[in-house]
Amino acid sequence: MASLREDVFAYVRKKYKSEIEYLWLRFPSYAVFRHQDNRKWYGIVMDIPRSKLGLENDEPVDVLNVKLDSPLLADLLTREKGYFPGYHISRGNWISILLDGSVPLDEVCAWIDRSWQATASAKTKQKTRPPKEWLIPSNPKYFDIVHAFDDKDEINWKQGAGIKKGDTVFLYVGAPVSAILYKCRVTETDIPYQFRREGLTIKSLMKIRLQKRYDPERFPFAVLNDRYQIYAVRGPRSVPEDLSADLKR
Repeated sequence: MASLREDVFAYVRKKYKSEIEYLWLRFPSYAVFRHQDNRKWYGIVMDIPRSKLGLENDEPVDVLNVKLDSPLLADLLTREKGYFPGYHISRGNWISILLDGSVPLDEVCAWIDRSWQATASAKTKQKTRPPKEWLIPSNPKYFDIVHAFDDKDEINWKQGAGIKKGDTVFLYVGAPVSAILYKCRVTETDIPYQFRREGLTIKSLMKIRLQKRYDPERFPFAVLNDRYQIYAVRGPRSVPEDLSADLKR
């Protein structure tokens, strides 16, 4: 059966713009692809005797080594046809996948994606993560957030750490309102800005566009506390799943 080696190379070149690197004179066919920023490997293609994997005969076969983010998943996969504990990289969560067709190409590519994510730098993970929902505080002492969207649907707001374009933010307005008032979509980030006053420092802004208003009686602090176990909103935080579902109703 034909090897999927070249198909794998074509995939990582097209999707991740990776160069195929041959690093060892002793093993000229061993190929590595890695991240451009942190230089970590996320895949290694090798041709090895089938017997090295516990299979019959010494006929050479191409395998792909990838790293997973879950030891349990790695253990479960190695019980399936075409999957083995990582050859030459047995530590951690590396596995070896036969490239002889035992595992379909689309499945192989899905594990390459998973390995790319598992080995990516924190900065890259932040850029490539899916959109996220945030609960962020707003203090009427510094800004009239209650009337912020009276005349326009998009405003500039202090950018919280970890928030990126495409995320959703729910604005919790502090005392005396003490409730969630707005749902907004982040349309732009990293807008340079310098502000310092009374202990408040702002170094960058984001643009947020209004999507929905909430009656202050619907999600007051008492409800957030009792129903969703939110005991304080002092900085950007993820929205719990149960609160997210109720906010969307």
